[in-house]
Amino acid sequence: MTHERLLEMYPLKRRVLEVAEVERVTPRMIRVHLEGPDLEGLRSDHFADHVKLWFPNEDGDHVLPIVEDDRCLNFRAEGVVFRDYTVRALDTEAGRLSIDFVAHDHGPAGRWAIDAEPGQRLGVLGPRGTAWITGEFDHHVLLVDETALPAAARYIEELPENAEVHAFFEVADAAEEQELKAPKNARITWLHRNGAEPGSTDLLLEAFRSLELPEGDGFVYAAGEAGTLKPIRRLLKERGFVRNETCEVDGYWRRGTSNLDHHEEDED
Repeated sequence: MTHERLLEMYPLKRRVLEVAEVERVTPRMIRVHLEGPDLEGLRSDHFADHVKLWFPNEDGDHVLPIVEDDRCLNFRAEGVVFRDYTVRALDTEAGRLSIDFVAHDHGPAGRWAIDAEPGQRLGVLGPRGTAWITGEFDHHVLLVDETALPAAARYIEELPENAEVHAFFEVADAAEEQELKAPKNARITWLHRNGAEPGSTDLLLEAFRSLELPEGDGFVYAAGEAGTLKPIRRLLKERGFVRNETCEVDGYWRRGTSNLDHHEEDED
């Protein structure tokens, strides 16, 4: 079957949403549920759709986005703090947007999530658009660390009940494993770093290298620390996968870099 990547852009709208509920999914994963009248019209049609969340800065000031003529005018203004986050879930009937945060104290988003309480506000931009690959696949392979786990979990949850899935999720330890709604044929393997620094292991690479791929038309989604994805990209090519047709690879973050633009191409 022939596959291609399609893209649909959405109008850019400034939203200010309020924390309705904060949930500890695991010791290191926090789910924040956002609500508010501005949620009306927000779309998220693809598992990897993301929004830009605008946080208070270190001085306590909260600069919110200014949008005119489908453009944000203050991306680079003084005091602006924003980060990209995947839409974990969007319930349009309930009027609720859910975002998962990795809990850590070395960045503004993680610190905010740790202390988040109902009533606090966040600026929200996006999703700016949605991209998807056409056609159906016989099997699916997911290779992600915890930063991309919200996207991968949503991907699994939206698959048909009879889908064949091999998922490898790299997390800190056994306490970070989550209960997921998955197809009956899903094989989910949790890979524990057990003290190793995030972004320093080859757990995902070796898991994919060891995987005997099922027959048929397959799709691979790999995401996480940009450096660890380079050898996975090469292995995907060796195994016949084609970017934007039968695989997606997304560097969510890079060790030593803050606020990585994951739209930038990463050389192998």
